[in-house]
Amino acid sequence: MTLRLAPSLDPAPVPHPDTVAALAARVEAAGRIRLGRSLAVMLLRPGGCAGCAGEGRALADAPYDMARFGLRFVDSPREADVLLVAGPATRNMTEALGRCWSAMAEPRWVVAVGDCAAGTGPFEGSYALEAGGVGAVLPLDLVVPGCPPAPTLILEALLALMEAQA
Repeated sequence: MTLRLAPSLDPAPVPHPDTVAALAARVEAAGRIRLGRSLAVMLLRPGGCAGCAGEGRALADAPYDMARFGLRFVDSPREADVLLVAGPATRNMTEALGRCWSAMAEPRWVVAVGDCAAGTGPFEGSYALEAGGVGAVLPLDLVVPGCPPAPTLILEALLALMEAQA
């Protein structure tokens, strides 16, 4: 006997427009002070279930549209200002994480997205992971908690990072 669960028919939660507008104003002000240009974000998923990476990628979708805030995803660490690591630091990806970090130009930041990247979460204690999460491999600037964290929380974290560096 096979049990199959139907996908949820509930609509995706829509962020409150006032929240998004307030975040947009803060991101623009902080980004212009610190960088004077847009912020390039590279999203890495070194392992795990991809839940946090999906929430991070949702920032580019219509409800959030991070491009209007001056944030954009890039595919090369040479173009990136921020390395968003979504998922646990697996042992087989340690070298790749280090190479991405060393290929980035200054100023550069690393943000651990989700509980797994922080060294906790459902995969904690696995032989395949670096103990201590992404922070054991790269110098962390910020940790976004959650399993997975909401896109608004990730956007708030990027804003806090820019404001702290300004």
